[in-house]
Amino acid sequence: MIRSFTRRNGRITAGQERALASLWPHYGVNLEGILDLNTLFGRSAEKHLEIGFGMGDTLVTMAQSHPEHDYLGIDVYRPGTGHLLLQIAEAQLTNVRVISGDVVDFLQDNLSSPCLDAVYLFFPDPWSKKRHHKRRLVQAHFMTLLAQRMTSGSSFHVATDWENYAEHMLDVLDASPDFIKSTIPKRPLTKFEQRGRRLGHGVWDFFYQRN
Repeated sequence: MIRSFTRRNGRITAGQERALASLWPHYGVNLEGILDLNTLFGRSAEKHLEIGFGMGDTLVTMAQSHPEHDYLGIDVYRPGTGHLLLQIAEAQLTNVRVISGDVVDFLQDNLSSPCLDAVYLFFPDPWSKKRHHKRRLVQAHFMTLLAQRMTSGSSFHVATDWENYAEHMLDVLDASPDFIKSTIPKRPLTKFEQRGRRLGHGVWDFFYQRN
């Protein structure tokens, strides 16, 4: 299987290591079989998924701003996962759960029906070299899989600061029979994005709704 990511353990702090050990039982999701998201959160509410949450800042901001929604974050980056767990505990958030793993496996193996009301993909790896473009997450087959797990009228919000990837995303999304383009809402700016804007980098946002 072609992966859209490489595992980067990176430099993890002692606090992040402790969070992974002590906070994971409270906020982490162990992927075993099909998940019932209402049971996972203990209530019926809109379910939002952020793919590749990085250090978790945007996910926490969204969860704090919309306590009426439940948020899942999925990533493979251990330092970021530890950092997010610390933020969740500090903010005493009850509407966030964390997944460590590959989103394709999660969608295929752990969800079985349309249950996601919003999906966010902010600044995924652009795989800038042409020979690596096949590793980009936004591909026709991925959008078909994602659509199978999204409710009718749900939203998909994606952003990138790579123009070539933006053009690729637009081609894939416009060609998808499952999504229609819609008006882009406001969203929290990531630290990565704020730094890029200060350096004059462009940012492309696309917002689509599930048919």
